[in-house]
Amino acid sequence: MQPDESNPPPIPEIPALRTTPFREFAATVLGHPAGWVASGFGAGFAPIASGTVGTAVAVLPWLLLRELPWPAYVVAVLLAFAFGVWASDRVIRALKVQDPGVIVWDEFVGFWITMFAAPPGWQWLLAGFLLFRVFDVLKPWPVGAVDEAVHGGLGAMLDDALAGLYALAALQLLHLAVG
Repeated sequence: MQPDESNPPPIPEIPALRTTPFREFAATVLGHPAGWVASGFGAGFAPIASGTVGTAVAVLPWLLLRELPWPAYVVAVLLAFAFGVWASDRVIRALKVQDPGVIVWDEFVGFWITMFAAPPGWQWLLAGFLLFRVFDVLKPWPVGAVDEAVHGGLGAMLDDALAGLYALAALQLLHLAVG
C-alpha cells in the first residue's frame, strides 16, 4: 500500500525529540528526503541568514552545472525547480508554515538562474551572488507580489526564480557594460 502523501508519517515518539523543540523541528523537516532537499541538505538550518547560507552552498553544485551545455543547464534548472516545488510543498504542509526560513532550495534554483551563461571568473561569481541576494531580499515587482499571492511549494520557489531572472538580467547587463 502506498503511503498517503497528504499526511506525512508521524514523528517517532523518542524522548530526546520531545525535550528540545529544535530537535523536533529538525526531525519533522529531515524525516523525509523532501526535507533534505528543501533545506538545501541542511543549509537552511543556519541560525542566521539561512537564505544567504543557502545561496553560498548553492555555489558548489553550480560549479558542476556550469560545465553543462546551455540546453542541459536549462533542463537541469527546470527539473530542480519542479523538484523544489514538490519538496518545499511537503515541508510547508508538515510544518504548517508558509515559506519557512529552513527552505533554501529556492535560493539554490534562483542562484542557478542568475548564473546562467555567466562570464568566467570569481568576480562574476561574486557579482551574481550579490545581485541575487539583493533581488531576493528587495523583492521588486512582481517578485514581492508573487511572494504574497502564491502559496505552498510553488510560492516558495517562484519568487526566488523571478529574483533570479532579475539578477540574471542585471549580471548580463553589467557584463555588457564593462565587457
